Amino acid sequence: MSAAQVWSVDPRTGKRREQVAVEATAADVDSAVRAAHAARGSLADRTVRAAFLRTAADRLDAAQDRLVAAADAETALGTARLTGELARTRYQLRAFADLVDEGAFLDVIIDHPDDTATPPVPDLRRYKVPLGVVAVYSASNFPFAFSVPGGDTASALAAGCPVVVKAHPDHPATSELAAEVLRGAAAEHSLPEAVVGLVHGFEAGVELVRHPLVAAAGFTGSVRGGRALFDAAAARPVPIPFHGELGSLNPVVVTEAAAAERAEQIGTGLAGSMTLGVGQFCVKPGLVLAPAGPAGDHLVKSLADAVSTVDEGVLLDHRMRDHFVAGVTERAALPDVEAPVTAGAGGEHTVRPGFLTVPAARLAAEGPHDLLLEECFGPVTVVARYEEGDEVTSVLSRLPGNLTATVHLSSEEADGAGDGAAILAELTPLAGRVLVNGWPTGVAVAPAQHHGGPYPATTSTSTSVGATAIERWLRPVTYQSTPEALLPPELRDDNPLGLPRRVDGRREG
Repeated sequence: MSAAQVWSVDPRTGKRREQVAVEATAADVDSAVRAAHAARGSLADRTVRAAFLRTAADRLDAAQDRLVAAADAETALGTARLTGELARTRYQLRAFADLVDEGAFLDVIIDHPDDTATPPVPDLRRYKVPLGVVAVYSASNFPFAFSVPGGDTASALAAGCPVVVKAHPDHPATSELAAEVLRGAAAEHSLPEAVVGLVHGFEAGVELVRHPLVAAAGFTGSVRGGRALFDAAAARPVPIPFHGELGSLNPVVVTEAAAAERAEQIGTGLAGSMTLGVGQFCVKPGLVLAPAGPAGDHLVKSLADAVSTVDEGVLLDHRMRDHFVAGVTERAALPDVEAPVTAGAGGEHTVRPGFLTVPAARLAAEGPHDLLLEECFGPVTVVARYEEGDEVTSVLSRLPGNLTATVHLSSEEADGAGDGAAILAELTPLAGRVLVNGWPTGVAVAPAQHHGGPYPATTSTSTSVGATAIERWLRPVTYQSTPEALLPPELRDDNPLGLPRRVDGRREG
């Protein structure tokens, strides 16, 4: 039986554009992983690694027109959004190149012998080494930044780990083009093209996480798909780390004082955040706790006015469109749920943005309204109107883990008056990033960034954005009482590589 064909599909029409590839067989996956495994040594030189990452960024820049055109044709995200996303992707690659040059990520620690300590300390030298081949699972909603050339790939390569990427079926042509660019960058530095492998197909993704030579995996996608792969990774004879981003409601709390102070601004800002990218951002605010009084009414009216002006949009594929329409319909049918602006099907291939309101008391205890506490992917949010602060606490106590949690405070509350600190304390256990008087959409690529959170936001405590994302693909190893001549250069006393390190408790470099 011949392998299934992989087609590029236009979500604006639902029609096939071109055949891009065929789905990988188990033998194809095995070949890609073994080739990547054999290429590990080629990434050992940090200077070469950093140069490779910078060349990859340069080549993505040169191929921008082709890449953006392909991605727009397959995702309908628009050239402006995709051009910005590709710029972010290039920045990620260059940022990791700088990190590799600096070398602090190796976390070199040296403790010389100390016979006076209790117990005595032998000669101990610790640093971090790459895990091996990393499986990367591309995201549908970010065809560059969280796909073939994205953060998982960039951080894994920076750590010295080859990658095998499982392409997302929503943008296979874009994936092939991006892989071609990265492989060209590898060849320019005499690296094997196998440092960046690419496979297509659902079964290929399952085979990939089960392959004995795959040492770790990074995933961005749905709770259902991510949990299945996470379980497969844990069920292996030798389990591996699975860093998955699965789903997030991203709650927002608006205090009564904040609504009274700037209801219109908050409503307009919420509309922009929840409809950005047709509501297909992983950090879209999906639940908003707003007061039930006149200030809250003003906020809801402002939100309705702003959402009503947002055009219909195309989701990434028709399957997502069907799930969105069905999900909104099911939620709107619950008792006491109203739709000031009705979300749902637009034209044949589009959806309309909107939002729902519900008394917060309906969410404070288990029941059919629990559906409103689940992510609905697309341009819709739920505004839960609370009568008193205890209802906010009750609802927050029922939420699962999230990527973000936000609070909008009045100017006085932001200066320390009122319950602002208490609300922050309630939100902190719920999310990896806590925002004050802002909106979660937009994840800056910066050293202090954390894009992760308690389950089901992610399956680990790590981040997929920012410098510390590299830590996912490394493991520490300590050499004890090892002769200088046998030590890796990173751990020698004379520090031939000029690495920042901690020696006998003191920071050097």
